[in-house]
Amino acid sequence: MIRFFDFIFSLLGILVLIPIMMLLFIIGLFDTGSPLFFQSRVGKNKKPFTLIKFRTMRPQTQFVATHLVNKTAITPFGSFLRKSKLDELPQLINVFLGDMSLVGPRPNLFNQIELIEERDNRGVYIVRPGITGLAQIKEIDMSTPKLLAETDYKMIQQFTMVKYFKYIIATVFGKGFGDRVK
Repeated sequence: MIRFFDFIFSLLGILVLIPIMMLLFIIGLFDTGSPLFFQSRVGKNKKPFTLIKFRTMRPQTQFVATHLVNKTAITPFGSFLRKSKLDELPQLINVFLGDMSLVGPRPNLFNQIELIEERDNRGVYIVRPGITGLAQIKEIDMSTPKLLAETDYKMIQQFTMVKYFKYIIATVFGKGFGDRVK
């Protein structure tokens, strides 16, 4: 049932938001010259997939967890994208393709060993990663791997369709945030 809603909502989201995404793409061309960001992330059953986002950092920024990146790496336009969560819009393509869900644990990098171990120990990788979820609503990011994995596990164990819609609605109306940059 979740995959059905993910497919329908991501398709509708892409169709409705394409003018905004095109505008952000064009502005991003002027900001960094490379408006889209592609990165290998850990997916369901620990299989890699390519995450798509609008670029918020300078193209030469190293591939590490966001909380380890210096805030000077974020462009002014990128700061706006992060604060407004518009950098996440291209992930609707990941949801449409089935790599992600609208709701699930945020996908981590393969070099986040501690988080991978914590999530592995709790069986978090049995579900698709998501754009939002309980950890995002509670403002828990990847800088606290154990707490994040515990929260992801709790979300999976207590998951219902009502909570699926609750997390989406809370995120759309401004609750939560992405990973902090120090």
